[in-house]
Amino acid sequence: MRYAIAIPQFFADGEFDPERFRGYLSRAEELGFHSGWTQEAVLGTGAQLAPLQTMAYAAACTTRLRLGCVVLVTPLHNPVHLAKTLSTLDQLSRGRLEIGVGAGGRARPFAAFGMRPDRYLARFTEGLALMQALWTQPRVTFDGEFWQLADAAMEPKPVQKPHPPLWFGANAEPALRRAVRLGDGFFGAGSAPTASFARQVQIVRQALAEAGRDAGSFPIAKRIYIAVDDDPGRARERMNDAMARIYGSRIPSIEAAAVAGTAADCVREVSAVAAAGAELILFTTVFDQREQMERLAADVMPQVQGP
Repeated sequence: MRYAIAIPQFFADGEFDPERFRGYLSRAEELGFHSGWTQEAVLGTGAQLAPLQTMAYAAACTTRLRLGCVVLVTPLHNPVHLAKTLSTLDQLSRGRLEIGVGAGGRARPFAAFGMRPDRYLARFTEGLALMQALWTQPRVTFDGEFWQLADAAMEPKPVQKPHPPLWFGANAEPALRRAVRLGDGFFGAGSAPTASFARQVQIVRQALAEAGRDAGSFPIAKRIYIAVDDDPGRARERMNDAMARIYGSRIPSIEAAAVAGTAADCVREVSAVAAAGAELILFTTVFDQREQMERLAADVMPQVQGP
């Protein structure tokens, strides 16, 4: 079992404290976390820093911690620019980059990004193919529906060969099977309850077997929104308030998926996620992040029972 921790991103105007941020990441490395992850939300009422710039800052504050975003809604990005940015970030971090991608679904505000919602899945798959070509080929000629290149070069390539790991965020069965077909790993959402995640893992493993892929080379992860407190009622209240800020309103299903309670409560729920198939668990705390990270490392992680 490997554990990851969320990189702090929620800061209102003027609240970001560089020393506190640096200290948090340094301590995450000392505690042995495998990786630190951001998330992407360009629009919304939550005061959230952009993921890629935050990861670049985090790379300068760390030496061992792997760095990722789960997930980048890649149809909203130009794949040429995104490929260059991610390659640069892998260079700056000396090969510590993890890449989470997702199609985003029809509900995304496509018009705000100068595009229409139709064909978003085609944009998703074509954009990934173009990025992989730019990362791996000295010269790229690409004649796609949305993007065309003629004998174009992009340097430098990523440090990791052939490119950094591509984790797919997915929910429905077609998306899960697409993850197996095109990706290097599956990352379950923090908004998904454990029972739903367990069903998703079964679909992924079935698709891996049908494709003749080694399940050991296709890792499975899950984000858990989590709050540890000796007062379980207070933990739940603070968690629900934070979820409302992040998602813009109270959503009972998302609140139910989040884990909040005593250390023993959290151990039980995290163990259930591990038993469902998670090999990497991303803890996302939503208040008192440094203190919560310490409690997770001391009181939860050592007690979790795997499958």
